[in-house]
Amino acid sequence: MSAPSAHQRVERIISELLRWGVAASLALLATGTLLCFLHSADYGAAGGTTADLQRLLHGDTPFPRTAAWLLDGLRHAQGQAVIVLGLLLLIATPVLRVGVSIVGFALEKDRSYVLITIVVFVLLLVSFTLGRSG
Repeated sequence: MSAPSAHQRVERIISELLRWGVAASLALLATGTLLCFLHSADYGAAGGTTADLQRLLHGDTPFPRTAAWLLDGLRHAQGQAVIVLGLLLLIATPVLRVGVSIVGFALEKDRSYVLITIVVFVLLLVSFTLGRSG
């Protein structure tokens, strides 16, 4: 059997990246949800009253959106921070796939696809930058 081509190797890397990225994201989401329930004091020490449910669903403060909040929450094993990390990983996985595709097309010396993929990558980055909600 012949050795896999560069194209086949890149496709394999992309496949593994997507598979492991989604699996790790799912694990983080499940872990974060479990931590939220284990730290039930965050959502009502009484075991879940109607007021606790309303606070959980609507929140009593705006949801933090800073890296410092995320790092502090991860340091203290807060469920919401772990969930946010899982969501960030889920969003980053296809973006990383585009980055790997750029390298793959460059190895194949396919300039037109490299250019197209770079444009897609830049558009993704610009959309994340401009898409922030205030």
